[in-house]
Amino acid sequence: MLIKSADDRESDIKILESLLNHPSASASTKRNIEKEIKAIRSGVKGEKDAAYQIEYYYGNGKNWAVIHDLRIEHKGRVAQIDHLLINRLMEIWVCESKHFNQGVSINEQGEFVSFFGAKAFGIPSPLEQNRRHCLLLQEAFDDGAVELERRLGFAIKPVIKSLVLVSSKVRITRPSLSFPGLDEIVKVDQIKAILDKAMDNDNNPLSLAKLVSSETLKAFAERLVALHKPHQFNWPGKFGLPVRLDEEAAVEVVEKAEPELKKSKLACNTCGTAVAYNVAKFCWFNKPRFGGQVYCFECQKNVQVGG
Repeated sequence: MLIKSADDRESDIKILESLLNHPSASASTKRNIEKEIKAIRSGVKGEKDAAYQIEYYYGNGKNWAVIHDLRIEHKGRVAQIDHLLINRLMEIWVCESKHFNQGVSINEQGEFVSFFGAKAFGIPSPLEQNRRHCLLLQEAFDDGAVELERRLGFAIKPVIKSLVLVSSKVRITRPSLSFPGLDEIVKVDQIKAILDKAMDNDNNPLSLAKLVSSETLKAFAERLVALHKPHQFNWPGKFGLPVRLDEEAAVEVVEKAEPELKKSKLACNTCGTAVAYNVAKFCWFNKPRFGGQVYCFECQKNVQVGG
């Protein structure tokens, strides 16, 4: 069962695209902005590919809960988790999806190298990144940030497992000598086979003692989603661009009205179609272009620049 879909990143992309026209943006800054846009789009593509495979097998069933794009803040640290799969045995698979255009190579020390054209460059270990996510999630459970299910007075503690998902089309070059965690790196089209095998190999009778109903699984997953805190990124600040006066006014208006605006129904000024809050926010932050009005994605294309 699908509990949460991924947050929309289109508004971030549109804000970054608008910064390309910022009067203070140098040629170097514009190149960095374009790299950021490309990185977001690449990440979104990888996450969408993984989400499709996950939802194909587990999105409509009652024995698994699926959560995409969960951002947790706990004790001053953050975990941005791409995908979570939770089964009725209270096993949680934390999945990090990575999009490598031209494959990835891993050596015996667990060091990762990706490729761009004829160039190879080192990248942070997605295994270690996902282990940090698992650790923070475990601490959130241990500290009572999420109410756990109980049976006979005892809390049913979830078992957290890690997977790194890569595109089924790329090459994975593995070392001749294995190391702990290497088998956690899998192609996304293998996810069902991996989870089926893990279930078949679980012969511990205590696992069945933790079996919960579909309704209980759904309620637990929804409590977990309640921890989600979307990141409000200061894109002008990241690239050292001053916020223009019209943007400052838009920010102030939105911040004051934000709680009510999120509850209200927003509609496109042209066609009347319902508009997501983050799309409306993009329009408000670009007052010179949209005149303070709200437009859906399609109608934005037809709005004349400057009003």
